Amino acid sequence: MVNVAANVWAHAETDPNRAALRSPAGDLTYGELAAASRRAAGAVREAGVRPLDRVVLIAPSIVEFPVVYLGLHGAGVSVITMNTMATPAEIGYVLDDSEAVLVIAWHECADAAATAAADRGLPLWRVEPGAVFDAEPVAVAHDHAPDDTAIILYTSGTTGRPKGVELTAANLLDTTASFLPVLSLTPDDRFGTALPLFHVYGQAVVMNTVLVTGATLSLLSPFEPTQMLEMVRRDRLTALAGVPTMWNAMLHAAADYGPGDFEDLRLATSGGASLPVEVMRAFKERFDCAILEGYGLTESTGAATFNDINRVQKAGTVGPALPGSAIEVRDPDGRPVAAGVVGEVFIKGPTIMKGYRNRPDATEADLRDGWLRTGDLGQLDEDGYLSIVDRAKDLIIRGGYNVYPREVEEVLYEHPDIVEVAVVGVPDEHFGEEVAAVVALMPGSTLTGEELRAWAKVQLSAYKVPRLVQFVDTLPKGPTGKILKREIDRSGIRAAAGVTA
Repeated sequence: MVNVAANVWAHAETDPNRAALRSPAGDLTYGELAAASRRAAGAVREAGVRPLDRVVLIAPSIVEFPVVYLGLHGAGVSVITMNTMATPAEIGYVLDDSEAVLVIAWHECADAAATAAADRGLPLWRVEPGAVFDAEPVAVAHDHAPDDTAIILYTSGTTGRPKGVELTAANLLDTTASFLPVLSLTPDDRFGTALPLFHVYGQAVVMNTVLVTGATLSLLSPFEPTQMLEMVRRDRLTALAGVPTMWNAMLHAAADYGPGDFEDLRLATSGGASLPVEVMRAFKERFDCAILEGYGLTESTGAATFNDINRVQKAGTVGPALPGSAIEVRDPDGRPVAAGVVGEVFIKGPTIMKGYRNRPDATEADLRDGWLRTGDLGQLDEDGYLSIVDRAKDLIIRGGYNVYPREVEEVLYEHPDIVEVAVVGVPDEHFGEEVAAVVALMPGSTLTGEELRAWAKVQLSAYKVPRLVQFVDTLPKGPTGKILKREIDRSGIRAAAGVTA
């Protein structure tokens, strides 16, 4: 059967008392997880939702997330997970584009979803602690065709509106199959994370892989470095997943912790942004645990390369291609380049997306002959290890979250006092990059950076709001009038915003 829920539910038959989920709010065994998610599937079916209908799920990294998520998969729907900080406008766009029929949201972050759903006459289910669904449980998960769209994750390039990445039922299972051997996971592992489960890394790479394996997943939400360290010690974690800002924060919060506290911890995995080698070295020295870096995109179900625990790990690289996948680095003419030569990274394998929902032109541009064009620059060494040299041209990665400048710019241009604006990333010691806006105002405007941020917070998720704002008379332009972001002085932005570090 091709359904991630079926693979997880199978553990309830073989070992129902094994711990599946742990969190500060409570734990679930595999038997309890299967029972709760089967009732969630039953509730969805009783509501008339059909297989491959689209349902939006908005929830943080709590045990109720996998309960509802697996229930939706068990019912055979196409699951759309969204950021808990999404605004009504952002949710509304996804509801319209996906033609969703139902919205399910955790009660503490349901207001924005409620507004968007009400505007469209859609039902909203608020999930309370325990996620109790009063419905006849579904005994057998829906049997997908391998190419059925199992999840849709919305992302966007540096131009245009967000695109729905369609990932198939087979993509999800192939991703777990790719990571199992390189992590050497077994049902005895105890894996922990504070990653957002609505994101491809936390969801497809970590949560699904751990639960399909039958291991135990400890969840923390929101991330707090001391609580994360305490979770490692309390749950005797053997593995941990995070993004670079998390590792750095834990290092700075670890005064009372050392290797003796984490003697069971055998590996840590990092993604979402480039990990500084110094952070990797310090973590190994402090906790006697290697951080293994990988690389993937939403369009590749988060899977592409990984520093295999069974091979030599090379700091500064994101490892070789995962089992079943292939990596090529190509020149501008599309020809593979030699080892050590920088070019654009292309990925091929069983985890590559079906395509962008209702965007045939965008799908054709990024996906040809099974190869995904990433837009990232990298190079391969003689052993096939990939190093990412630069990000896609304008993408900002703030604390592991993707921020797309064009989307932010389009919102800022709606402000009546703004004539021109460019949104760029500025290096930041904590977040990796900070979102900055360089703004030219209407003559006579007295708009301040604080006022602009307050206005933007109503329109955008918090992590997309520019924290640094510089006002200029005019922005640098090329001969055609195009704003030249490469000529914007990033250090000048920090200085103008009163930040010198």
